[in-house]
Amino acid sequence: MTTGTQIAWDDTVLPFQLDASDIRGRVARLDGVLEQVLKQHNYPPMIEGLVAEMALLTALIGQTMKLRWKLSLQVRGSGPARLIATDYYGPTDDGEPARIRAYASYDAETLDESADPFSQIGNGYFAILIDQGEDMTPYQGITPIAGGSLSACAETYFAQSEQIPTRFQLTYGQSQLPGEDTHWRAGGVILQHMPKASPHVTGEGGSGEDGLLDATDILDADESENWNRANALLDTVDEIELIGPTVSPTELLVRLFHEEQPRVYDAQPIKFGCSCSDDKVRQSLSIYSAKDIATMTTEEGTVTADCQFCGSHYTFDPATLGFEAKDASA
Repeated sequence: MTTGTQIAWDDTVLPFQLDASDIRGRVARLDGVLEQVLKQHNYPPMIEGLVAEMALLTALIGQTMKLRWKLSLQVRGSGPARLIATDYYGPTDDGEPARIRAYASYDAETLDESADPFSQIGNGYFAILIDQGEDMTPYQGITPIAGGSLSACAETYFAQSEQIPTRFQLTYGQSQLPGEDTHWRAGGVILQHMPKASPHVTGEGGSGEDGLLDATDILDADESENWNRANALLDTVDEIELIGPTVSPTELLVRLFHEEQPRVYDAQPIKFGCSCSDDKVRQSLSIYSAKDIATMTTEEGTVTADCQFCGSHYTFDPATLGFEAKDASA
């Protein structure tokens, strides 16, 4: 049986503010979106878990994107889990859902499915990219892979690149309700201390891994007290409260932070969505000569392309591709 609470809160991000602590945050629940993201590929369970964590981080961070902005998260590593990439597309209009998609590349032969999933990424970097639209220079911030989890990487990014103390509490995995099949579900909370005009940073290095900054390097004494209190309260959350489905985000905030005076704002709905199209594939191939296009042509006399995110398959007449195309409108 599906409850009204599930219908109301699945695949949403709820922004909130703790007025007594100068802390803002968001609660996310992913259900159908995550299931659609993962069913596009036949990933091993370990890779599914990494993609689920990355998708949940993307939803929690992406809710701040303005209309039509695009947020991308990327993890690239030297290990078998070579790439995890996600995109969050801001709503096209007020009240419309945001869209999210995700993709992973991995080496099945060297993947150790008995190891800690994060260890399979190896050395590399965690990156956040923000595309604000045409005629705007995209923003990019990069931090090293560190901290033992993707959420820890994201916390380090915000401390190091934005100097915003940030905390994630996430849970995700296979869920099953009575009478229903198992499916992926995720829930999480982000807390962020509202930045001052001039962040409080002392010294040349941070107290995090390899000298990276963390929250304790940014906050002064009074701010640290508020931050530590909110984090202690978040530590008391149960996984079933995060993931739902019967505890609503508003109820969760009251359970955790009622003394911090939580104030909620409008929830942002999210759906699975891909931006690939016939025109975008043609555009990506427009840099190639007719000779290059010939090397991509199959024995059947066509050029094919598959979207790594949604699996869409495209077939083209090679004569219509590249900067020497005879009939680019075909």
